[in-house]
Amino acid sequence: MTMTAQEHKERTARSYKLLLLFAMGSMTMMFAGIVSAFIVSKSREDWMKDFQFPSAFYFSTLMIILCSVTFHLAKKSIQKDNRQATTNFLLLTLALGIGFVLCQLKGFEQLMDQNYFFTGPESNITTTFLYVLATLHLAHLTGGLISLLIIIYNHFKQKYNSTQTLGIELGAMYWHFLDFLWICLFLFLYFFK
Repeated sequence: MTMTAQEHKERTARSYKLLLLFAMGSMTMMFAGIVSAFIVSKSREDWMKDFQFPSAFYFSTLMIILCSVTFHLAKKSIQKDNRQATTNFLLLTLALGIGFVLCQLKGFEQLMDQNYFFTGPESNITTTFLYVLATLHLAHLTGGLISLLIIIYNHFKQKYNSTQTLGIELGAMYWHFLDFLWICLFLFLYFFK
């Protein structure tokens, strides 16, 4: 039985989405392991109870939420063949993503200004966990930014339209996952001191 071009396209899309879901599940398990270690370590005597969350992390949280919104709007725009709106939303997503990274780096700077370090004699277990979680999230976000740059490049090469949205859909799925993951980590770290 021969497969039509449409069936091949649908099968390929399902395969890519399944691979992405598998990768996101793996990342979730990694973060779950670190969060479990965080919970167990909280019973240590040197655990900080009065730790103040860096204000830059609040701004970065707002930026990553806005990234998800703009990526969603980019996906909706390309589904309507509105190329200019898609371009605007993709570029805005990129700017907000870079803003998120800069706010995270500012948050690390604020931690160091408060003499909270993740290594060395001045470090403690609480801030080490914070650095590890935020840095791992930043590493995954870097992958998201690279994929976003590829999506923008492909968009400018006119590879997307209302019938071909797979790249933007996959990018949006990953970005929403990063958004959800950061919000969960942020709320966990904020409330579970």
